[in-house]
Amino acid sequence: QVHLVESGGGLVQPGGSLSVSCAASGNIFRIVAMGWYRQAPGKERELVASINAGGGINYLDSVKGRFTISRDNTNNAVYLQMNSLKPEDTAVYYCNIYYYSNYDGPAQVDWGQGTQVTVSS
Repeated sequence: QVHLVESGGGLVQPGGSLSVSCAASGNIFRIVAMGWYRQAPGKERELVASINAGGGINYLDSVKGRFTISRDNTNNAVYLQMNSLKPEDTAVYYCNIYYYSNYDGPAQVDWGQGTQVTVSS
């Protein structure tokens, strides 16, 4: 069992900035990727940003140029800096880890508890 603890989130005005953090703990042999998903009420959960073990990064098209994902390998942590926030960014944001707990695999997935980000004036 890997635990992902999220922090950050909150209420921010349109155009403002917010950051969310996630730290993973437990038996992690190798991380394949970490990322952030979000889910608004009545909508499917969508990938916002991910960063893989080699440093490759993917962003949802609608957040490109506004959001920045980064990692701290020493602490198995991932961060998302969100700038120029829009009302449509409002959602619960979930940290995700795709990893191996041992050399045999298979790869596993775990999720953070979710943190609310609300963008409203």
